Amino acid sequence: MVYGLGGIYNVQDVLYQWENAGVFDFVLPFLLIFAVIFGILTATNAFGKNKGVHVIVSLSVALMALRATFGGRYLVREFFREVFPQTAVALSIILVAVILTSVFIPKEHLKGWLIGFYSIGGLAALLVVFNSFSNLSWFTSGWWSDYGGIMIGLLFVVAVVVAVSLTGDSDKKSSSNGDVTLKAWRGD
Repeated sequence: MVYGLGGIYNVQDVLYQWENAGVFDFVLPFLLIFAVIFGILTATNAFGKNKGVHVIVSLSVALMALRATFGGRYLVREFFREVFPQTAVALSIILVAVILTSVFIPKEHLKGWLIGFYSIGGLAALLVVFNSFSNLSWFTSGWWSDYGGIMIGLLFVVAVVVAVSLTGDSDKKSSSNGDVTLKAWRGD
């Protein structure tokens, strides 16, 4: 319970008020787009090291993105409503798999599992994006329903081939990015 000026509120009431005020439809997408654009501009120094220019460009892009409409529908707002809940579900499933793997798989065998998790994460990202586009009717053709199973199967075969080819000889000691990621995951 939250005690406010007008009485007692619970979290659900506060979230409903935020929803009615447009926090989820405009404020949070604006902040996310602004932060991503500002981070990219700052990291790449596209306009030099002048942060004021980065802020103005980021603000402009974020505001224009929120106002983009197609057929009377706000594209960014509707896309965010679709993509983030699905992303949360996909991340939850992957997190449970990582936790169970770290409990039951010995450290010597984690490298192959990491490659598998990267592949599953990439596949989950593709499925979330394609499913979001489909729910928004951005894919109006029947291509995905006709060839989606084949594409998923091909991606799975490619992932298995890559995983098998990269987990070759375990006697070799190399300092590849996979080893660094493996050490970071194990806490070495």
